[in-house]
Formats: sequence, structure tokens, C-alpha cells
Amino acid sequence: MIFNVEVKISLKEGMLNPESSTIERALDLLGYKVENTDTIDIITFQMEEENEKNVLEEVDDMCQRLLCNPVIHDYEITINS
Repeated sequence: MIFNVEVKISLKEGMLNPESSTIERALDLLGYKVENTDTIDIITFQMEEENEKNVLEEVDDMCQRLLCNPVIHDYEITINS
């Protein structure tokens, strides 16, 4: 069975986010008033597996080993068949 997977990766609360700060300052210079901007990486892909539980286990392993740094990142996995 083919599963569509989406992984959203963001910095944990309290971590400095220079990219977000730069975006916020640039928007302010353009006349837009925004606060608390946040940047999120979204990775999407397809996996072939027997069931959703196996997909979740494999994607969680991918996140911890390669896709993000569990010390500074949070991640959210969404799976659709």
C-alpha cells in the first residue's frame, strides 16, 4: 500500500531562530506589522508499506536519525493513504 507522508519540522520553543527574525525585520521594513514569525520545514514523500503503523515507525526513525535534530527540533508526522 502507498502512503503519503508529510513531516513538519520546527524549532523547539525558546530556541533562537535567526531566519524568522530576519523575515520579521524585512516585513517590517516593507510596512507590514507582524509578530512572532516562525519558520517550518515541510517535507513530503510517499512510502510503500504494509500498514500505517509501520510507516509511522519508519518515519519517526528517519526524523530522529536524519531529517531533524531532536535536541533543537520538534516534528509532526501526518500520514494519509
